[in-house]
Amino acid sequence: MTEKRRSLLRRLYDWTLAWAEHPKAGLALFFIAVIEASVFPIPPDVLLLLMSISRPQDAFRFAAITTAGSTLGAVIGYAIGMFLFVAVAQPVLEFYHAMETFNQVQERFNEWGVWFVVIAGFSPIPFKIITIAAGAFDLAFLPFIIAAILARAARFYMEAAVMRWGGEPLRNLVEKHFQLLTAVVTIAVIGGFALLWL
Repeated sequence: MTEKRRSLLRRLYDWTLAWAEHPKAGLALFFIAVIEASVFPIPPDVLLLLMSISRPQDAFRFAAITTAGSTLGAVIGYAIGMFLFVAVAQPVLEFYHAMETFNQVQERFNEWGVWFVVIAGFSPIPFKIITIAAGAFDLAFLPFIIAAILARAARFYMEAAVMRWGGEPLRNLVEKHFQLLTAVVTIAVIGGFALLWL
């Protein structure tokens, strides 16, 4: 990864975190979840976790917002792959240097079908690659969207549950080591892109 792209990812990451205390944080969470599943590189998890730490009683509502946004983003990504591959998807994939991996995804779909969507929903591999590929490779839409909803809901609700039921000790731990945890998340995000660029 070039220094320029690393710097861009860092700026986007900081911009995402900045929304946590904003009055429109819920709307921002939905929007980031939408675009992450289609074009945006930073996962909504970082914002979901921050918001759930500050308001644990609303953690499941935040998970629902994130799931809804990610589902809409999955539909958009699928449509981009199916109808706008040359105009939109290809430039996005080329920007992330992901064309070769994108082609390899077809083999995974051939091997695992819709289960690959479920696996990708939990992995650090950018979900947009999967949603765009599903449309481009004509994966049946209904199984795709069901798998996307299940995978993303399970992931986001699990994170929300940890924040809601982890209690004060967990929240204190997260807040005490927040810089370390955000660094880990950043490494996971960058690692996901690195997997695409190998």
